[in-house]
Amino acid sequence: MELIISNASSKPIYEQITGQIKAMILSGELAEGEQLPSIRALANSLRVSAITTKRAYADLEADGFIETVQGKGSFVAGGNAELIREEQLRQVEELMGQAVDAGRAMGLSKTELTEMFTLQLEDGG
Repeated sequence: MELIISNASSKPIYEQITGQIKAMILSGELAEGEQLPSIRALANSLRVSAITTKRAYADLEADGFIETVQGKGSFVAGGNAELIREEQLRQVEELMGQAVDAGRAMGLSKTELTEMFTLQLEDGG
């Protein structure tokens, strides 16, 4: 598992870790039941505080993406197909919202935006 941390990013490091691991789970790069590096091992490989990686793992566990077994480690949560679908839907909705906001900012009407979305759907774009 390879993560890239950017000090230039406006996102806190724990959010960068969380986002990248979520993306790997959503894409199937990390499979159900796969073991994640220990908090300390990940912290060492990323050269960040163990507290930072612990926060990322805690957030991933709270969101249902990973499960932690005391004394054994953290694993990609099982049976989360519905969770993955919901997360993917949320991402699509967010992107669509950004497109609508951009269109409104330049003065496009609801009809014009609807036409644009319809054309994108018809073109397979």
